[in-house]
Amino acid sequence: MQSLLWKIGGEAGFGIMTTGLDFAKIATRQGYQIAGYMEYPSLIRGGHNTYEIHISVDKLHSSKYHIDVLVCLNKETFDLYKKRLSPDSIVFYDKEMFEITDQNITALHLPLKETLKNENAPVFMMNTITIGASMAVFNWPLEVHHAMIEKTFGKKGEEVVSINKKMSQIGYDYVKQHYPDKSFPAFQARKTDDTNLVMTGNDAFSLGALIGDCRLYSAYPMTPTSTVLTRMAEYAEKVGIVVRHAEDEISVINTALGSAFAGVRSSVGTSGGGFALMTESLSFAGVAEIPVVIFLGQRPGPATGMPTWTEQGDLLFAVHAGHGEFPKIVLAPGNLEEMYSLTAEAFNLADRYQTPVIVISDKHVNESIWSTSKIALKLFSKSYEVDRGKIASEFSNLQSQISNYKRYQFASDGISPMLIPGLQGHFYQANSYEHIEDGHTTELSKSRVQQVNKRNKKEITYLKNHFKGPEIIGDINTSDVVFVSWGSNKGSILDAMQLLKEVGKTTSLIHFTHLFPLDEKAIQKVFKLKKRYILIENNSHGQFGRLLRQQTGIDIEEKLLKYDGRQIFREEIIDYLKIEM
Repeated sequence: MQSLLWKIGGEAGFGIMTTGLDFAKIATRQGYQIAGYMEYPSLIRGGHNTYEIHISVDKLHSSKYHIDVLVCLNKETFDLYKKRLSPDSIVFYDKEMFEITDQNITALHLPLKETLKNENAPVFMMNTITIGASMAVFNWPLEVHHAMIEKTFGKKGEEVVSINKKMSQIGYDYVKQHYPDKSFPAFQARKTDDTNLVMTGNDAFSLGALIGDCRLYSAYPMTPTSTVLTRMAEYAEKVGIVVRHAEDEISVINTALGSAFAGVRSSVGTSGGGFALMTESLSFAGVAEIPVVIFLGQRPGPATGMPTWTEQGDLLFAVHAGHGEFPKIVLAPGNLEEMYSLTAEAFNLADRYQTPVIVISDKHVNESIWSTSKIALKLFSKSYEVDRGKIASEFSNLQSQISNYKRYQFASDGISPMLIPGLQGHFYQANSYEHIEDGHTTELSKSRVQQVNKRNKKEITYLKNHFKGPEIIGDINTSDVVFVSWGSNKGSILDAMQLLKEVGKTTSLIHFTHLFPLDEKAIQKVFKLKKRYILIENNSHGQFGRLLRQQTGIDIEEKLLKYDGRQIFREEIIDYLKIEM
């Protein structure tokens, strides 16, 4: 698989994030698949920001370690990432800012400061110059960038559009004039039919929520799920949903539970610290049997930890969150397609089982970008059907039953009919206390056992009807190595598997999306062969491995664990196997 990695870095305020996203869109419009991600510090202002875009003709699932084009808007960028360069790499820099003396690096000077001075342009225009320069080494038509400038800055007036186009042209012309032999012939512009979208995991969650008929989204901004709040706010008026920026996470989840109790499909977004504040209300949802979808984006803890980096350290916290015993469902998307499809599925599951459903991800999935098929997204949206289970509709033509209605009526599947409040002539109680069938509080031991057993039946029903076993990629029977993982690790593992295949190493992947509860018998069948299984996780304890052992008795002894705040690279998987590429 031939691919190329472009990376830009500089001070906050230099427009790094906008530039990275623009370059990703440009590459996609040239007919390439992309995967990329951003890095930034936990600061209100300042610090060092980067954005990298992995480009290939083939479908990409992750980034890679080796940088092919490094755009340095300051010396810090070069110092931080020179270890990822090779003699074939190209480095754009301005020798007025710093010098590169290493003769093994192809360093191309761009007169960034001089150009800004000559054109009386602000410092953040440097990034526009470098996009033009980058397009020159790829031999991509500059008109594509100019069209994007018109679309992005059109509302700001012709003067802004004109200066951006000029800066882009200056960068392009300088490279063509001074470095005509520097290019990547394998990455020329290709014919494209514009069938791909570029989006982040947070964008995909937002779309999945809309497809899933979410009508209220409540959140307090917390990295890495913050942008869901702004994205949903953009959609609010157009699609008719309520988006609430609450004062804290306790208010966030109680807002969602109140609206869900009133019959509205509701969700919240947060990270570890915010989720910790929600756990008492999570238990309330469990005993009151209120459906809610919780989007939990992980970052390194404990406490504040490393707010803008990635980790998978909250899985067991999510599984065991809340005091007392009550059913919950935990789903984990590993890419854009799984993000929007599992999110939409989460709303159906929450309604069917009248219980919290947690969609757990991490900063790497949340804020990374990929190209994804417009057609696949449209097909999923058209095929999705809202299923509210036993909520409200069951009583639409059964008025005679309402007088005998019991909110927590015993049922063989554990799921009682849920009537939306406000129906004339009828009311019922729902609170945080244990209760009898009609909702009234009880402290009787018999009633307690009956209601606990009723709620526990939901888990049995879920495992029977809606649990989905792991996706098996590759042939376990013929594999030398079988990887086992979940969430964002999927991309790096898939790309590693492709590279290993090219050198004759046969591998496969057991990828879990439905993490809790687990079907013991179904999963034991997946692991029936005696193979070299390697658990790959982005945490220090191998948390899914522990959960797998607890739920199924399967113990994966060999583990590749990473917990430095960075995602797992495909090269790290290959290096672990000690295979020369």
